[in-house]
Amino acid sequence: MGNTAEEFLVASEQKAFEIDHRRIINNSIGKYDTAFDRGISRMINVENTKKKGHTIKWKVMENLDKFLPEFESNFQRRGGKVIWANDAEEANREILNIIQKSGAKKVIKSKSMATEEIHLNAFLEKHGVESLESDLGEYIVQLLGQEPYHMVTPAMHLSIQDIAKLFNEKFGSPLDSTAEQLTQKARELLREKYLQADVGISGANFLIADTGSIGITENEGNARLTTSFPKIHIAVVGIEKMIPSITDLDTFWPMLATHGTGQNLTVYNTILSGPRQTNETDGPDEMYVVLLDNGRTNLLAQKEQRQGLYCIRCGACLNVCPVFQNVGGHTYDTTYGGPIGSVIAPHMRGMEEFKHLSYASSLCGKCTEVCPVKIEIHKMLLLNRRDAVNEGLVATKEKWGWAGWKKGMLKRSLTDFFSGKTKNFLMKIFFKKSWGQYKEMPEVSPKSFSQMWKDGKRPE
Repeated sequence: MGNTAEEFLVASEQKAFEIDHRRIINNSIGKYDTAFDRGISRMINVENTKKKGHTIKWKVMENLDKFLPEFESNFQRRGGKVIWANDAEEANREILNIIQKSGAKKVIKSKSMATEEIHLNAFLEKHGVESLESDLGEYIVQLLGQEPYHMVTPAMHLSIQDIAKLFNEKFGSPLDSTAEQLTQKARELLREKYLQADVGISGANFLIADTGSIGITENEGNARLTTSFPKIHIAVVGIEKMIPSITDLDTFWPMLATHGTGQNLTVYNTILSGPRQTNETDGPDEMYVVLLDNGRTNLLAQKEQRQGLYCIRCGACLNVCPVFQNVGGHTYDTTYGGPIGSVIAPHMRGMEEFKHLSYASSLCGKCTEVCPVKIEIHKMLLLNRRDAVNEGLVATKEKWGWAGWKKGMLKRSLTDFFSGKTKNFLMKIFFKKSWGQYKEMPEVSPKSFSQMWKDGKRPE
């Protein structure tokens, strides 16, 4: 077991027994469940829409080599510039190059998991560029020096009291501030930053091949300000965000909104097709799209698991996952936590270091059930486990354990050889640490089922 896996076990056990954390997350997810149930009830034939979304994404992944150049050609036709980035280092270097060439010093950002993935803020700060998050949740976790807790709601793990305390320490606002007052304070602080910023950096929910556009969905309006006010706009987008046509948005935007927040449609939905044209009154002078690979083609090469690239980042699988609800988002130590993160992280960041996430699941199947594009997430987790074993990424102790278990299960005399007392002793010796200090080991019956049957004592 590697260090990452050991840290995951330690952090999981600690977080699962934090009463305050559980209270906040249960409250947040309870509100989500109510909104989601209300939103999904308004949709007609959800299953059919899921199948349609799945088919579209299947088509894209099977033909990504055709759709990406089509997007590039159409985007460039309207004056946009495309940068292909193989990894995080390349993406960061290219973005810094644009900023330095323009003489920019200040960057404003809208919510983007792709930029979190490449740790852009830390990279820019190291090179003397101020980079400020404008999404309220992202702004809060940036002030705390934390990573986002959840791909849709970055500050889900914080209560109103936690945020009020933070704003009091940073800006002197009252400790008893309401959510509305805290939002107003953030708005006052951030609004002038849009005017001061030289460069705006965003992500995108969709790359649209036939129009050469990006689609951004949001609720606060910060993405529109980020992509409109500064003279340069850089969008960092994973290559899997591709959809064939602008007409496909009528499938994906409502499904993303409903599964992400329970809304029929988010408040702001924007399509950007390049820099400001001569007949347009607003928009940037220059627009770049950074097409980010960063391990995605590794997953694309896996015929059975490439389904993981169909993900539209709605976060629904995190919200229904009993493991995520207990151990929290930061425990995963990867940008995309929860069930879908456990599927894609081993392929994007290395099977050896992140294979343990495929075991961080009860395999209840709720994630698969809720997925708006019908990714068989629980099946993908099992396939990852299989691959880890086939690649020999298993501890010697584990190999011996499974070999012994198999031998015992195939021969009844071996299963019955040890008494229940001996089995309980062996379990405490070998499994107590991994079972967890807060839980009691299960007790094995003194006699096996077959022994009780022979004795004529039917188990109750």
